[in-house]
Amino acid sequence: MTNAVEQLHAVKAKIASAEREARGEPGTVTLVAVSKTFAAEDVRPVIEAGQRVFGENRVQEAQGKWPALKEAFPDLELHLIGPLQSNKAKEAVALFDVIETVDREKIAAELSKEMARQGRTPRLYVQVNTGSEPQKAGIEPREAVAFVKRCREVHGLAIEGLMCIPPADENPGPHFALLEKLARAAGVEKLSMGMSGDYETAIAFGATSVRVGSAIFGSR
Repeated sequence: MTNAVEQLHAVKAKIASAEREARGEPGTVTLVAVSKTFAAEDVRPVIEAGQRVFGENRVQEAQGKWPALKEAFPDLELHLIGPLQSNKAKEAVALFDVIETVDREKIAAELSKEMARQGRTPRLYVQVNTGSEPQKAGIEPREAVAFVKRCREVHGLAIEGLMCIPPADENPGPHFALLEKLARAAGVEKLSMGMSGDYETAIAFGATSVRVGSAIFGSR
């Protein structure tokens, strides 16, 4: 894991370069370091090197790893970037600062209930299944704008942005462009898109955060 810190710096340099090319201000794109399947001792050097925003796929795995790290580093921000089961809403609201995978009515209702109960308001993104892949989580693109509206008006949720994971075997560009168009139509400002293989492309299409795991931590 010694090279994770070097890889972190390399990724940050590429993000800065992509920001400049997209005529954006340097520092406008948030790097979410995806630490799923890596142990706390693997993640700690990356935290110590200055990285503060991390992404996890599973609530249970995050519960075993992050409470102690968050105690040691109170300014950490933790994103849930994997599918959320409604029976895990309580734990997700308690632990995560950002939940990026709101994708159906039942989850919206559960999150609304838990946030009111716990007095905690993680920031929320709606996940859009831009490739309409049956095996993948996310709301259908044609339903996304109406769903954001329902989250706000029916469930009282402040939706901050949209998130997508393009199909692995397709050019990601059109998917990023679609997400950006949907975000404008839905009146949300943040776009979580781009992973280790395509984050520079995502920045060119307007990503405000990118989720990078293997390019920092190596393959799982």
